[in-house]
Amino acid sequence: MSPRTPEGPGAEGGRAPARKPQQRKQVLLRLDPLIHDALSRWANDELRSANAQIEFLLRKALSEAGRLPRGAGAIPRRGRPPKERPEPPPEPPGDD
Repeated sequence: MSPRTPEGPGAEGGRAPARKPQQRKQVLLRLDPLIHDALSRWANDELRSANAQIEFLLRKALSEAGRLPRGAGAIPRRGRPPKERPEPPPEPPGDD
């Protein structure tokens, strides 16, 4: 069979099967050292890693060009989760 031939469950109806969450792709990127230094400084200023800064910039460019896929999830949040705020105690019944 050719690689374009649909196989497996859901292929008969012509619809693509539901997508499973995918692992993040790894990409080897070669940059000019001066560009990398500037990118690293910018990322540090915004408290991001260089990798997160690159993804942020790519998503922004794709969005502005109208090419960001609908199924693209938000950038995963890293770091410590926010503190939960305790609920304020209920006010005692007043003499209103």
